Amino acid sequence: MRTEHLEIGDLEVEVKFKPIKNLHLSVHPPHGKVTVSSPEYFDLEKVRVYLTTKIGWIKREQKKIANQEREGEKLMITRESHYFLGKRYLLKVTEAKRPYIEIHHHVIELFSPAHYTTVQKQKQLDNWYRKELNTVLGKLLMHHLPIMNLTVDTYSVRKMKTKWGSCNNENRTLNFNIELIKKPIECIDYIVVHELVHILERNHNKNFIILMDRYLPNWRTQKKILNDLPI
Repeated sequence: MRTEHLEIGDLEVEVKFKPIKNLHLSVHPPHGKVTVSSPEYFDLEKVRVYLTTKIGWIKREQKKIANQEREGEKLMITRESHYFLGKRYLLKVTEAKRPYIEIHHHVIELFSPAHYTTVQKQKQLDNWYRKELNTVLGKLLMHHLPIMNLTVDTYSVRKMKTKWGSCNNENRTLNFNIELIKKPIECIDYIVVHELVHILERNHNKNFIILMDRYLPNWRTQKKILNDLPI
């Protein structure tokens, strides 16, 4: 796989040439980054021509992303808002000898040593988020894998800047964005099915849509909800 960059007016586009059959254009949150996956045998000029026909769509997608509500920078202090599985919680910071987290009613209580900095408290919360998302993903995968007659070698949770998830078809590994744990369970379910379908169909083509409709009939609704939520 090789990567090139194109500039069309004020647009900068990352182009990745892969062993695929069709062009695939994406505009990614949170900053509206534009990427294209292109068949290896296409030349850069052919991709440029294709992109000139999509500028209007790209601009509309970037505008939607720019207008999307965003979470502010977190200070990790008591009564600060944090999200978990689509619900808003208030953070309560409590001094403790060892770090741990409890959730009750509408409160996430962060028990942290007195010397913990804001960065350390954020890392503590991220570790808890990662553990919780791993649990949710495990249950969803156990549900969908036998229905779809699939197996997955491994999956991981990580920080991802431009995607909710990714799939490596060759070794059947899945990656999920840690930020998903802040979204409703139905939206997480949509991303899980989306990545599993990519094992069966690499591209976002007609067959991909047919498979999504088969395995998650309400996926369009969940996709819209996810896209409308704060980044």
